[in-house]
Amino acid sequence: MRKENSTNAINEQFLFQVCELNSAIAIIGGRWKAQIVYSISQGNNRFHLLIKELPNISEQVLGRQLKELEAHAIIIKKGIPDTVPVGIEYVLTSKGLDLVPILESLCNWGKIYADGKEISARLE
Repeated sequence: MRKENSTNAINEQFLFQVCELNSAIAIIGGRWKAQIVYSISQGNNRFHLLIKELPNISEQVLGRQLKELEAHAIIIKKGIPDTVPVGIEYVLTSKGLDLVPILESLCNWGKIYADGKEISARLE
């Protein structure tokens, strides 16, 4: 945990006040969160399915990322009735569902430029 009056914390608060984009990036930032949200949207809504879909993530990291996404109201946990022990599935909230097309757009943007599309400067 960092100090509230550290330069890093002060700069982060300033950026959050300047533009909500910075807050949005902080919520979905990190190595795995965007992929976890997208995977849940594709039906990989149980812990073991996410591990199978994302084999390079550790169980500890996946658990932490899921808790952070839940804390930001991107996902919720739901118990699956009639399972022993009680199964848990992760469901995207309306906030999470609104995020999926944005992630898809970012993915498409990344594909275009990862494939070597020429980059030019806009002169106005």
